[in-house]
Amino acid sequence: MVIGASLLIGAVLFIVAIMIFLHFVPLGLWISAMAAGVNVGIFTLVGMRLRRVNPTQIVLPLVKANKAGLSVNVNQLEAHYLAGGDVNRVVDALIAAERASIPLTFERSAAIDLAGRDVLEAVQMSVNPKVIETPIISAVAKNGIELRVRARVTVRANIDRLVGGSGEQTVIARVGEGIVTTVGSSKEHTDVLENPDHISRTVLAKGLDAGTAFEILSIDIADVDVGRNIGAELMTDQAEADKKIAQARAEERRAMAVAKEQEMKAYTQEMQAKVVEAQAEVPQALSEALRQGHMGVMDYYNMNNIMADTKMRESLSGQDQEGK
Repeated sequence: MVIGASLLIGAVLFIVAIMIFLHFVPLGLWISAMAAGVNVGIFTLVGMRLRRVNPTQIVLPLVKANKAGLSVNVNQLEAHYLAGGDVNRVVDALIAAERASIPLTFERSAAIDLAGRDVLEAVQMSVNPKVIETPIISAVAKNGIELRVRARVTVRANIDRLVGGSGEQTVIARVGEGIVTTVGSSKEHTDVLENPDHISRTVLAKGLDAGTAFEILSIDIADVDVGRNIGAELMTDQAEADKKIAQARAEERRAMAVAKEQEMKAYTQEMQAKVVEAQAEVPQALSEALRQGHMGVMDYYNMNNIMADTKMRESLSGQDQEGK
């Protein structure tokens, strides 16, 4: 029993030791590389394991590059892998560029990959241009008619400007700006409808691909629709605004007139109050005149008679006017 247990433990330890050895010494990968004619030392593979580099992601792209006739070594691929790049995609891009006779070095391809761009897609786009469709762009001609334009831009990747060059959104924005400018400079919207290729020629002549990662090959107008009459709407809005301003001014004048009327009524009431006050002082003045001897009793009675006669005359005059 003891011997059997010892043999079992020994077998397990042997298997574990073999697994650890094969983990750090990838014999199968080394044999595959040697069979493919790629000279990679076994200690180089062990060093990759110690540097926490997956040897498979280095050796297999190296075999692929060697079979394609590319001059790439292990140190270049491992350095790009440690920098966070995609080694397999870079090698595929180099092979595609070699087949398409596009001058592309490993350093340039690695720089494009580390910049966050798909270098393989860029090479493929250099061979097979890509069509970018713009959203519907609204532009207004000089006569106030809105036109809605949709364009298709055919671009080809420029390998030399992929690092530091702007992307598709910049191309779309510049094309949209050129369309708005071209339509806006047209006197009549019918001029654009009759010659939509005028937009293409004008926009293409502006050199919109400067500073971008693409080369614009053509700009084709896919669709042109007539929209709203912006000029008429603006004139209507202006007339409505002028109407509201006139109404506000008229309301202001009316309010001022009402305030003036109320002010005059208050002034009239004030004057009437002063008249009543003056009339109330007349008896006091007569009494004072009688007391001081400035006026006699007969004078007072004569004044009353005159006042009574005046009232009688006014009464008779009023009756005559009513009879007539």
